[in-house]
Amino acid sequence: VFLDFNLQRFTNGVRELTVDATSVKSLVTELDRRYPGVSQALDSGFALAIDGEVIANPGYEKLSDGSEVRFLSPIQGG
Repeated sequence: VFLDFNLQRFTNGVRELTVDATSVKSLVTELDRRYPGVSQALDSGFALAIDGEVIANPGYEKLSDGSEVRFLSPIQGG
């Protein structure tokens, strides 16, 4: 799992970690267990990419062993 810079405030600067999870939901649950508050931050509009593919509504998306997951900050327009 790769965490965007804006999420690293919850992880004391950790930006990459390994999590055993079979779905995005279980991944977020485990991240929040390790780093309280991170799930609430993710609800604020972070995008998610699994193995290089951005997923619009990741909710219950399944993960494979070795999947690369990246949480990305929302892009702001102007």
